[in-house]
Amino acid sequence: MEIFQTIWTTLTTENEVLTNIIGVPSAYLEGFLYMLLFTTLLNIEANKKQKLIYVIIVATLSIMSKFIIPNPFNSYINLFIVLTCILLIFKTNIFKAIISLLFPIIITALIESIFTKIYYYIFHIDYIIGANIPLHRLIGSFIVYISLFIIYLLLLFFKINLEKLQISNKKKQYLLIFSTTFGIILIGLQVYLITFYVSYLPFFITVLDILGLLVYFSINLYTIFTVSRLEDTTTNLEEAQLYNKTLQILHDNIRGFKHDFWNIVQGIGGYVDKNDMEGLKQYYSKLIEDCQQVNNLTALSPSVVNNPAIYNVLANKYHMADELGIKINLEVFMDLNELSINSYELTRIIGILMNNAIEASKECEEKVINVTFRKDKNRHMQLVIVENTYKDKNIDTERIYEKGYSTKEGNTGLGLWEIRQIMKKHNNLNLYTTKTDDFFSQQFEIYY
Repeated sequence: MEIFQTIWTTLTTENEVLTNIIGVPSAYLEGFLYMLLFTTLLNIEANKKQKLIYVIIVATLSIMSKFIIPNPFNSYINLFIVLTCILLIFKTNIFKAIISLLFPIIITALIESIFTKIYYYIFHIDYIIGANIPLHRLIGSFIVYISLFIIYLLLLFFKINLEKLQISNKKKQYLLIFSTTFGIILIGLQVYLITFYVSYLPFFITVLDILGLLVYFSINLYTIFTVSRLEDTTTNLEEAQLYNKTLQILHDNIRGFKHDFWNIVQGIGGYVDKNDMEGLKQYYSKLIEDCQQVNNLTALSPSVVNNPAIYNVLANKYHMADELGIKINLEVFMDLNELSINSYELTRIIGILMNNAIEASKECEEKVINVTFRKDKNRHMQLVIVENTYKDKNIDTERIYEKGYSTKEGNTGLGLWEIRQIMKKHNNLNLYTTKTDDFFSQQFEIYY
């Protein structure tokens, strides 16, 4: 009985050492639950290794900062650590990282504000004293963690996620970053107040703090969603305009074929009557070229190029090339939404490769660019191949990736260097450059 009495006394009296020991596994559990929340809400794909590394790094550094750095500065250091880890480990964009940081913290702050106020009011315990009593610390942590897990299950059950959260406009990016920075400072202050003054603040002040935090978070989310929807609408309108332009060209070409159909048949008949097979072959090759242009325009449609971002880039480059008399042959043999790279980075890469191909091929007598999207299932990779005719046969396929190197006077020489910088952020990307007498080829490989 004395052993149980000793254990009970230890758990129900102030014991800062024991509460700190309890805080160690709690940090790892909290890191794990936070990760479940933001990866589910934002539909962030991650393997077990990434998840394990994230939890270990974030929790370990959080524990270390708690003992080394005084309050409330350790809270800001922890926020910076979490944001950095999300960006580096899960390789997501800055906006998803910001939401990943804010969402679990605000939910936790709200739960703690409500339950700790009620709990310590019922048991008539001062918060600072209660925080150093192991039993109360365990109960409080249990309530918070169970609540977080229930929210995670609700997100799963109702399939709530913000998968397409991305803002490309620079001004809106800076505005959101400024707003979020201010929000992080506000959240840090609120958590500090809740932690150390919850027992002294009147109940209505606590409620007001909670509501203010909730309103701020809601307004920011609403702003982000509104901006994201507006950008989606703008993208869709641009896509529709490009597709209408493509359809108009296609319509004109088909009308031209229809108008000239009898003349084409008569031309074929003339070669047949004379039994001129060489002349017929040349005539036929020119006819095939015109037909190929119609086929390319048919391929350049949102139903074939089913990723809006990639469609916009290809359509713009197609019309740019068409004005320069460059023929683009497009072949798509896969679902472009299955590419194992985010659309923003991929469109930057495709845009650079297409710009280079247009620049090189426009100087040639035969102006041709071939673009292919396909899968190599045996090697578990997706391929984006851009090849073009070119004039400078002595081009150095190694130096073209150097910063500032360019074969064209006045060009910045940053395009392929930028692709290399993007590739350094990922371990599943490769760019393979080759050249033949006829074509210069860039094979962009995405491993899955």
